[in-house]
Amino acid sequence: MIVYTEKQRKWIITAITLAVGVFLVWILRNLIPAFLGAVVMYVLFRPLFGKFVVVWKWPRWVATLLVVLISFILLVLPFLVVGLMISDKIQELLQHTDRINEVLNQLQKFVGFDFHNPETVQRLIGSLKSDLFGGFSWFLAGAGSVLLTVSMMYFMLWFMLMNHLSFETAIQRFFPFTRSEVDDFSEELKSSTFGNVLGQGLICLVQAISLGIGFLVFGLPDPFFWATITFFISFLPVIGAPIVFVPAGLISLAYGDTTAGYGILIWGFVLVTNIDNLLRYFISKYFADTHPLITIIGVIAGIPVFGILGLVFGPLLISWFLLLLKIIFKVKAE
Repeated sequence: MIVYTEKQRKWIITAITLAVGVFLVWILRNLIPAFLGAVVMYVLFRPLFGKFVVVWKWPRWVATLLVVLISFILLVLPFLVVGLMISDKIQELLQHTDRINEVLNQLQKFVGFDFHNPETVQRLIGSLKSDLFGGFSWFLAGAGSVLLTVSMMYFMLWFMLMNHLSFETAIQRFFPFTRSEVDDFSEELKSSTFGNVLGQGLICLVQAISLGIGFLVFGLPDPFFWATITFFISFLPVIGAPIVFVPAGLISLAYGDTTAGYGILIWGFVLVTNIDNLLRYFISKYFADTHPLITIIGVIAGIPVFGILGLVFGPLLISWFLLLLKIIFKVKAE
């Protein structure tokens, strides 16, 4: 029988625990978006839940149920509706490929460059099918996965809120820092989460509304649809909204509508893009001001892993990681 020292026993137990933990993370990797979503929801709605329970003295199950309903209506339901709307729109576009040919013909005349050929059209249609949800069949195939993720997210959120005191106490107990450091991290975590979710969401919403108004003013088609697309694309700072209004302006110019073409380009570059800088100035006074580079890198890294949820989770994870580094180096400095 092998006799281990106390130090060897601790190392072996630690190694086994880490191995089992890594294996569990691997087999439960599909639930990571649900867990992150539950954490984000908890941080966002914990103050409201506290008001229900502490100030208004509501039963915890009533407060939890109301928070779940409010969060679903405000944050989850819009994504589901938008997903259906975009899927229907792409299906319509793929069923009328003659419109793509017509647009390419007009652009060819406008720029004087011969790029309109069958291979170009096929590549464009293939890109739409693969990158923009792949039509309604993809949406149906992914509906089960989305439903599972949302269900698990609210399952976790329910128990987090129902057991909020023990949940927060456990986090403080296992967090390897002092109580004051945990409190500082908690406040910065709230600030960064609110800034990334509510702050950035507000910027995207205002940019989307302003661009939708621009489409209405200059008579461009489907203003509501393109405003919705702008909302999601605007999570990419600086370059987000131009992805929508620049092609719209060029296509209008290609069709000879100079008023709409130049109008939407000027409207976009002067008004829509500058709203970003203006709102960030005011939002930074209330929430953490996330650097645009962090947002861009987070979105690029998050979308391949989390899909459309990567628009939120990617920047959030980078912000949380930087917060941890800040506390770690602060501890070392002291």
